[in-house]
Amino acid sequence: MATTAPPGIFKAYDVRGLYGDEIDADVAEQLGRAFIRVLADLSGKRAGELRVGLGRDMRLTAPELSAVYREAMMSEGAHVVDGGMVGTEMLYFLVGSRDLDGGLMCTASHNPKAYTGAKLVRRGAIALSGDSGIQDMRQVIEAGLGPAPGGGSSEEVELYEEFQQRALEFIDPTKIKPLKVVLDGGNGMAGPMVGPLLERLDGLDLITTYWTPNGEFPDHEPNPLLEENRQFIIDKVRAEGADLGIAWDGDADRCFFIDDTGSFVDGDFLTALLAESILGKQPGASILYDVRASWGVRDTVEGAGGQAFENRVGHAFFKTRMREEGAAFGGEVSGHYYFRDFYCADSGTIPALLILELLGVRGMKLSELVSAYRSKYFISGEINSRVADASSRMEAVAEAFADGRQSRLDGISVVYDDWHFNVRASNTEPLLRLNLESLVSHEDMEEKRDRVLEIIRS
Repeated sequence: MATTAPPGIFKAYDVRGLYGDEIDADVAEQLGRAFIRVLADLSGKRAGELRVGLGRDMRLTAPELSAVYREAMMSEGAHVVDGGMVGTEMLYFLVGSRDLDGGLMCTASHNPKAYTGAKLVRRGAIALSGDSGIQDMRQVIEAGLGPAPGGGSSEEVELYEEFQQRALEFIDPTKIKPLKVVLDGGNGMAGPMVGPLLERLDGLDLITTYWTPNGEFPDHEPNPLLEENRQFIIDKVRAEGADLGIAWDGDADRCFFIDDTGSFVDGDFLTALLAESILGKQPGASILYDVRASWGVRDTVEGAGGQAFENRVGHAFFKTRMREEGAAFGGEVSGHYYFRDFYCADSGTIPALLILELLGVRGMKLSELVSAYRSKYFISGEINSRVADASSRMEAVAEAFADGRQSRLDGISVVYDDWHFNVRASNTEPLLRLNLESLVSHEDMEEKRDRVLEIIRS
């Protein structure tokens, strides 16, 4: 059992580790106390003045660790507003809607059941990251926390009805047309969070699967980005003759779409469709997309009269840049979608509602909407390569493609007139991640992809 916080649990975007071996009740207490101290520094307030939100997901260890986090934050003098078992975006909503100084979500997101962790935000639901806040917590713990001053307090709040009403304001429910929709909650938080909303919408024939929260994850891991975890919903959409399928990850802050043919819809193309929806409601809006994304996002935004901004990968960077640009929406290839009118936070609920509305407004099938992208933008998807020295391999890539226009915004991006690619190092593993796109053909994409991979893997 861990007794002090191992350095490896402090990730780029959250705190995460194996329950017992890396994060137990003792470590959770240290994390909760350190979070309040860092939050006090970031806010310029005394710890006793802080008001912070708390939430937990459906993991088997979450009730125990969430209670420890609450007591630890109270022991530093903070007032804790406890939302109970909620989706991660509901914790963001709690912090944003009540103007709290920060919040802690006890979750390991999409990881297998053995994991636990915490997502951490400051005022405005702005995420702490390795660059700002998370490593500060590690340093506070390593320096020694000393006796806790005490003096904190707590209250419990009910969020579901309030959150669901706010999410519904993003669409016109009368625009929803009759659709048969397969839903895969992955035994995570989507069922209680999104289910009641979808049931309110007239005309939807909902086929719910793995819809009850269950931290054992008896059916499949709650990570639809992995092909093996989304095969079920693909097969189900085809078997039911459904119009689309929607799957969520464990803490339900990401959703993924299967079209009416049973094909997975890439996050790039979903970002483009969501941008189209947002620009229809907010003409001329600014939209963010990540460095890995298809040019289809940029072209859609600019074609609809919006402003497109390329951005670093990661929710801390998106939420900060959205505030700087006043951006209405931001989308990442990984399925994180951010909304200015939702505290610039990512949501797995709002995209589902917007796509259902867009299908009704356009009167088209999802496969028809996506075909405009699939026939023009030939993307590789993310390809991981294990390397001994990521830095040297990236420099080899830069040298091999020196005739292209290069950017170091996030990893290295190389741009030519009719193709481009990005190579980034993993934050947690000895991996390089390649995303490549060609405007010529699928075959051309494959040829270019193999050329870049040869440099990376040589």
